This record gives sequence, structure tokens and C-alpha cells, in this order.
Amino acid sequence: MADRKPQNNGFSGQTQTHIPALDPPQKPKRNKYAFACAILASMTSILLGYDGGVMSGAALFIKDDLKISDVQLEVLMGIMSLYSLLGCYAAGRTSDWVGRRHTIVIAAAIFFVGAILMGFATNYAFLMVGRFVAGIGVGYALLIAPVYTAEVSPAASRGFLTSFPEVFINAGVLLGYVSNYAFSKLPLYLGWRLMLGIGAIPSLLLAMGVLAMPESPRWLVLQGRLGDAKRVLDKTSDSKEEAQLRLADIKEAAGIPEECNDDVVPVPKRSHGEGVWKEIVLHPTPTVLHILIAGVGIHFFQQASGIDAVVLYSPKIFEKAGITSKSDKLLATVGVGFTKTIFILVATFLLDRVGRRPLLLSSVGGMILSLAGLAVSLTIIDHSEKKVSWAVALAITTVLSFVGTFSIGMGPIAWVYSSEIFPLRLRAQGTSIGTAMNRLISGTISMTFISLYKAISIGGAFFLFMGVAIVSWVFFYTLLPETQGRTLEEMQVLFGTFFKWRSTLRELEKNKKIRDNDNSNGQIQLGTTTDS
Repeated sequence: MADRKPQNNGFSGQTQTHIPALDPPQKPKRNKYAFACAILASMTSILLGYDGGVMSGAALFIKDDLKISDVQLEVLMGIMSLYSLLGCYAAGRTSDWVGRRHTIVIAAAIFFVGAILMGFATNYAFLMVGRFVAGIGVGYALLIAPVYTAEVSPAASRGFLTSFPEVFINAGVLLGYVSNYAFSKLPLYLGWRLMLGIGAIPSLLLAMGVLAMPESPRWLVLQGRLGDAKRVLDKTSDSKEEAQLRLADIKEAAGIPEECNDDVVPVPKRSHGEGVWKEIVLHPTPTVLHILIAGVGIHFFQQASGIDAVVLYSPKIFEKAGITSKSDKLLATVGVGFTKTIFILVATFLLDRVGRRPLLLSSVGGMILSLAGLAVSLTIIDHSEKKVSWAVALAITTVLSFVGTFSIGMGPIAWVYSSEIFPLRLRAQGTSIGTAMNRLISGTISMTFISLYKAISIGGAFFLFMGVAIVSWVFFYTLLPETQGRTLEEMQVLFGTFFKWRSTLRELEKNKKIRDNDNSNGQIQLGTTTDS
């Protein structure tokens, strides 16, 4: 071989070749094309983050301007999450029919219309119509961003790239908070309308930017367009060899013979997603059932631990902590958005280094401690006639630590994990079920938080969220296997044994070591010569 160099091994007349396979593995470079695709696709998530952030402040002005009750305000705040369920369901089918890329354009277009309607709303009913339309767009965006990014990413950097949707959710939250503060000085009737309406701008830019993206290679294979898929994989893989391996794995998962290399080939009848619901919900195999429980469970616990209560109602929490000025409350929320954004950026670099499980379990542990501190401090503030400075400081600190620990693990990993574990043909619609659960719980908490803390006190509400977080830690520890570094087509072997997945993983690692040793021994024999 051309890259083998003779080396003297200390014995006369004998040389030994340099074996590249035995050298320490080189850290793969980030694929810039895949990176750019992930950035563009993930920008759809700004739509969700912006709405969550901007509504936390706009609600203060909407209530005063439209003279609505607390119940109406709760419904207004949380209803978009329930409306987005329709978008999630539709996006699963749409992405299988017209492709991942065009589904992103649809998401941006729908949200653009919704933002315009909210910005021009003249009354509560008109505003709810705008929330409905924007909610459909958010549902589309929530599903398609992680699915597309997972399918276009090389295995070595999939965690890093698939965490981008959560990065942009947090960036959107921060933009929403900044928008609140920037427009808070305007006249009452104008300020909140600009806060909501300006969300149309990023959706318009996104729709134009998506035109530069390629289609998902896995969707192209499902349509039998192998030539197009190969060209995308060549650009988004770290090497030609990896592109060939990825294509072979995808073909196998899609039921296309390995020897078939035509540009366009016949595909199974159900290539557009028909019958998938029966396979996922009605007659799942043990593997699919385990995947479904893991994918839906991680989304349930992500929202049930109370993140949207903190993001949407942070001004209320700061008010309870003793910050009374509207301007000061909005400025404090900017600190929440900034903290979330910083910690999610840290998480993107840890996902492919530390792994999903260690980061997730550490994150939830930090959330439990933060919720405990927040609950205790708010309870003390509620029951004290005088201002308790240390309790106020603890409340503000634990709000920031909660959103920080959430963003470094639970936030991004829910999207990364659920988008990578479903088999190829089930991925879009399987992920839509997890996303629907996410939005259902988000909407439920957002629409009931004011009533909840009035019923059991605000400290009691966060004690409840702490209990949920403890249960989630146990769930993740017992049922979720590590997926770091595995191709999307390898995921199925990790699932199906439920609580016994560790035994399955040990067996897989044992078999892998045997294969690696056999390969290394074969290369050493081929690479050694004598008396040359």
C-alpha cells in the first residue's frame, strides 16, 4: 500500500510496515456542508422560542389593553401548544409526501401568516385566530427541524448538529425577551402588537434560506432516488467511504437490495408513510414499543418538569420574588433568556463528547435541586410579612440555575434522542407522536399554571414539578440506552429488551471488540514482511 512506510524494528534484515489502522484515531473534522444544512433547518425553531419569550412580556400589556381575565390570559398563553398538535400531525404526513425541505418552507409560511394576524389583532377573538394559525406553523417547525437535521448529519457529529433546534429555540426565547423590553415603552395599544407581529420577519427570511438546502438523503432513498441521495451523502459525510456506508445502511433499512445502484429504483408501496400508524401504535414489535415509550416519555418529562411555567410566567415569578416594576421584570427575563442561550451552546459541544445519558441524568439532577430551592424560597417569601432578602436572592438564582441545567441536557437531548431512535420508515410520524406529547403537556401546564399556583401556592407548584423531575430521573436511568456514536440504522439493536438493555449493550460491545481484534490481526499479518 502506498501509505505504508518501512520501519526498522531492531532486528537485522527485518522491517515492519506502519499500520494506519493501529494509530490513535483522529478526531473527525466538522462537515461544513452538513453544519450549514443543520443551521438552516434548525432556524425554524426560532419561531417557537420567540413566541414563548415574547408572550411572557406581551401578556402583561394584552391583559391591560384588552381587559381580559386571568383564565382568558392562561388560555391565550398556552393554547398555541395545543394548536401545534395539529401541525405536528400534519407535518409527519406532509414530510413523508413532499419531503423534509418543502415541509420547512410550509412551516415558515404558516407562521408568517399567524404572526401578521396577531400583530393586527383588534380584539381577543381575532388574537386567538392568529394564535391558531401560528400554532400550526410551530407544530410543523417542531417536528421537521430535528428530523431533517438527524437525517442529514454524520454519526460522529449528530448530537452536536441535532441539538441546533434547541439552540434556536433558546435564541428565539432571548429575542422574544429583548423584543418585550425594547417595545415596552411604546403606547399600550401598539407595543404588544409589534412584539407579536415582528415574528413574521424571521419566518420570511427562513423560507428564502431553505431554498439553498438539499433534500434529506433518507427521504430520497425512500422515494427510490438513489442518485440524488448519493450526491447529498457525498457532501454531508466526513469521507467518501462513510458516504457509501451510510447509503448502504439506508438502502437496507428501506428494503432496497444492496446491489441496486440505479439512480431511480422501484420502492415499496407504503413509501409515503401509509400504514405506519398501525406499525407504531396498534401492532408494535417489542423494539418499536420500547422506542415509542422512550421517545414519548422523554418529551413528556421535558415539559412536565415545568420549563414552560418558568419561561412563560417568569415575570409573575419575579413579581412574587419582590420585583414590581414592569420594566425591571422584563429586564430580569432577559437574564433568563441569556442564561438559557449560554447553557445550550455549552450543551452542543458536550453531546458527542460526554454522551446522551450522562448529560441527561446530570441535567435532571441539577433541575431537581434548582426546583427544590425555588419552591422553598417562594414558600418562605409567601409566608413572610417582611422582605426576606436571602429568599429573594435564592429565588432569582434558582430560576437561572433551573433554566441553565435544563438547557444543558434535558432541553436539547429530548429532541436529539427522539429524532434518532425511530427506524427510518417510522421516523417522521414516530417523532410526531413524541412532539405531540411535548406540545400537549406544554399547553396543559401553560394554560393551568396561574390556577395551579392559586390553588396550592406558587411554592407548592414548584414542589410538584420537583416530584415530576425525580420520577423522570428514574425513568431515564432505567429505560434509555446510550445512542452516542451509532448510526441511525444501528439504533434498533439497542431497544426491545426494556429494563434489560444493559445486557444487550454489553453483548454488542463484546461482539464489536471481537470483530475489531480479528480485523487488527488480519492487518498486522498483511503489513509485516521479513528479509526484505
